[in-house]
Amino acid sequence: MRKAFVIVTILALVAFALQFIFAAVGAFTKPAGDDAYALHSVNGMAVIPVLTLFTILFAVLAKAPGRIVGLAALPLGLVVLQVLLAGLANGLTDTAGASTPFGLTIAGLHALNGIIAVHVVVGVHQAARRLANPAPAEAAPVAVREGEPA
Repeated sequence: MRKAFVIVTILALVAFALQFIFAAVGAFTKPAGDDAYALHSVNGMAVIPVLTLFTILFAVLAKAPGRIVGLAALPLGLVVLQVLLAGLANGLTDTAGASTPFGLTIAGLHALNGIIAVHVVVGVHQAARRLANPAPAEAAPVAVREGEPA
C-alpha cells in the first residue's frame, strides 16, 4: 500500500501541474468562450478531487502517521476553497458584466491558493516516499571500556 500511496501522489502532482497548463489554455484561447476553461474545470472539479480522495485513502491504508494523513487531506480543503474563490471571482462583476478590482483580487487569490495546493501535494509526495523507503537505521554506538583501544 505504501508504493500505491507514492504512485497516487505522483498522479496528483501531474494533475495539479496540468491544472496550470489548462488555466493557461483557457486564458490564451481566442475568442474566449464559455468552454475556454473546460479542461481546467473538469480537471479541477473531477480529476483532482478524486485523486485527493485516493491519496487520503492510500495514506490510511499505508498506515501513515496521523500528521501525514492530515497533510494528505489538506488539498481537498484547498480544492473546495478553489471552487469558492472561482465562483466568488466570477460573481464579482459590475452591472455590464465586466471584472471589478475586488473580483480580480479574488481571482488572484484563486491562483495563489493553487500554488499553495501544489506545495502541499509536493509535501505529501515527499512524506509518502519517506514512508515507502525509510532511511536505514543508524548503527548503534559501540560501548568502549576505559583503557581499551577504540
